[in-house]
Amino acid sequence: MSNRRWLLPEAIEDVLPRDAVRIETLRRSLLDEFSRHGYELVIPPLLEYVESLLTGSGHDLDLRTFKLVDQLSGRSMGLRADITPQVARIDAHLLNRKGVTRLCYCGSVLHTLPAGFNATREPLQIGAELYGHAGLEADIEAIRLLATALGLCKIAASRFDLGHVGVFRALTKRAGMASEAEEELFDALQGKDLPMVRELVAGLADPIRSALLTLPELYGDRRILDRAAQVLPALPEVDAALSELQRLADALADLPLSFDLADLRGYHYHSGVVFAAYCAGSPGAVALGGRYDDFGRAYGRARAATGFSMDLRELARLSPDGEPHGAILAPWPEDDILEAEASRLRAQGERVVLALPGHEGTWREAGCDRILARKGNDWIIESLKED
Repeated sequence: MSNRRWLLPEAIEDVLPRDAVRIETLRRSLLDEFSRHGYELVIPPLLEYVESLLTGSGHDLDLRTFKLVDQLSGRSMGLRADITPQVARIDAHLLNRKGVTRLCYCGSVLHTLPAGFNATREPLQIGAELYGHAGLEADIEAIRLLATALGLCKIAASRFDLGHVGVFRALTKRAGMASEAEEELFDALQGKDLPMVRELVAGLADPIRSALLTLPELYGDRRILDRAAQVLPALPEVDAALSELQRLADALADLPLSFDLADLRGYHYHSGVVFAAYCAGSPGAVALGGRYDDFGRAYGRARAATGFSMDLRELARLSPDGEPHGAILAPWPEDDILEAEASRLRAQGERVVLALPGHEGTWREAGCDRILARKGNDWIIESLKED
C-alpha cells in the first residue's frame, strides 16, 4: 500500500506529544494571564456563513479563506482565517454591553496559502481584544499585555514596531486618489517597492507626492516622529496621528520601541495605531495588533476596539525548550496501597503510568524515566532501567 495515502496537505502538519505539551502549556499560561487582567474567554465557531465571516474585513482576508457549501442551507460558508472579526461580532451583536468589554480567545484558523516560507496553513491563533474605550489608554494596555504575554513565553522582544494608518489615509484622501489607485499604492508600500511607489505618485502635486515618497524612509526610534512632523504636510489627521505616537513613546519608554509610518498591515480594517512585536529567531512579526474602531458597525454596533493576536505554534517554537518532565511507571498488579501512592503523586503534579502486562522494555519510549518500587512496606521512586 502506498504511503502517499497518509500524506497531509502541504503546510499542514500533526503536532506530536512533546510539541503538543509545550503548546498546551503556553495556551493555559497565556489564557490564565489574560483572565487575571479581566479578559473573558470566548470560543467562536470554526466556520460561518461567508457574508458574516468576511464582513468589513477586506479583500485580503477573503483570499485567505477556504470556502464550502453548507449541505443544510445551500449557502456559502467559510473556514475562519482570522478570529478577530468573530470576536468583534460577539462584542457588537451578542454581548451588546454598554461599557468596556475585554475578551480573549484561542483556536485554530485555516489559510488557503501559507503566510511565508515554512509557515503553516493552520496557525493556532491566540489573542486579546478590548472594546468600548476610544482613548489611547486602551492601546497602552494592549501593548503592555502583549509584552507580558511574550515574557511568560520567555521570548525576549527585540522591538515593538508602532505605526498609524491615519497618516497614509490622510495623505491619499487629500490627494483624491481613486480606491483602485490607493490599493495599488498600498501594495507597493507594503512590498517596499520604491520604484512602483514613485510611478504611482508621479502625477500627484506636492506636498502630498513628496510626503508619500518619504513614508518608507520614516522608520526608526522615536526621533523619527520629530522628522515626520517636519517633512509631512500639516494636516489635522497627520498631526493627530503623530501626537498619539508621541504619547505612546512616552508611556511605553521602558519597551524597545521603533516606529514605521509605512507599515500598513491590517490597513483594510485598522483605523489608528498599529503595532507588531519582533524577536530573534523569527523572520517576521511574532504578534500583530492595532486599533480597529467602528469594525463592529457591520454587525449593527460601532465600537472602539484594539487588541493583538499571535500564533501559539510559533510561540512554542521560539520559547526555550526545557527538559521534558518524565513519567513514573507504576508496576502491575495494582493494589490499594499502590493506587493510593499513585494518586498522591498525581496530586503533586507527577505523571504516573500503569505498567500494563506484557510490554516490558518499552516504557522509556512512553516517556517513563522512573519506577515505583516496593521496599518492605513502602513504595519508593527509583530510576527506570530497561535493556
